[in-house]
Amino acid sequence: MPSTQQRLTAPGPLFTQEDIPSFQDLVLSRYRSSGRKFPWRETTDPYAILVSEIMLQQTQVGRVAEKFPQFLAAFPDFPTLAAAPLADVLAEWQGMGYNRRAIALQKCARTIMEEFHGQLPDDPEILATFPGIGKATASSICAFAFNRPVVFIETNIRRVFIHCFFLDNDIVDDSTIRPLVEAALYRKNPREWYNALMDYGTELKKSVPNPNRRSVHYSRQPAFEGSDRKIRGEILRQLLSGKKLTEKVLVSHINEDPGRTLRILAALENEGFITRTGRSFSIMDKGQ
Repeated sequence: MPSTQQRLTAPGPLFTQEDIPSFQDLVLSRYRSSGRKFPWRETTDPYAILVSEIMLQQTQVGRVAEKFPQFLAAFPDFPTLAAAPLADVLAEWQGMGYNRRAIALQKCARTIMEEFHGQLPDDPEILATFPGIGKATASSICAFAFNRPVVFIETNIRRVFIHCFFLDNDIVDDSTIRPLVEAALYRKNPREWYNALMDYGTELKKSVPNPNRRSVHYSRQPAFEGSDRKIRGEILRQLLSGKKLTEKVLVSHINEDPGRTLRILAALENEGFITRTGRSFSIMDKGQ
């Protein structure tokens, strides 16, 4: 059997299903020698893991590493987050982007307090029904919080498997990858395994052309500048001062097409971020 180094330089797939033990050795040895350190990797507290997984959706790891300890200091557990005014939660979330995740996270905390006696369920099927948590995030939470041997695919995991097992394929579907993810799962320690896979995926991102471009699920994130997302964030930033601001004032501060700003204001109201009193807006607070 060729060595790992020979595989890394040979044409064709680096590994086949028969080579999974060698693949596991490669991924785990890299992680054990140079794995990244993050605060959410230093805890198995289910609340902290839930917060980190919601934060890591569509946000760079470095930014999450900065905001995660601050958020936990402000809201250290499910009861605190569930009871907090939304304005306080959004204020701590500033700079993370995709602010609807903050609302979803607080809704999760309230659901857990009201329906699960303050304990995060360890069942991915249940977690997938929570606001802002899809099947992949639900499984990720179970792997990292409870060390459960669940199977899931996310960006870095997809990158690793396409690079290592589908080097010659132009188009790869997750349905083709998933059996290999399941076969390769290091069941003795799923938490360590998924951390190792994600670190290897990050290494590959820096060293090879992005394998995810060959995935049928690949999509490029839209530019932030000039986007509705940027305008949404600016509206919330204006309102987090605690003042009620009129449509006219907000439109003048945002300095975009008035019709577009008013449409985004209506969307934020419908989503539960803000409330309208006459022509004025403010952050929606608990009980409103």
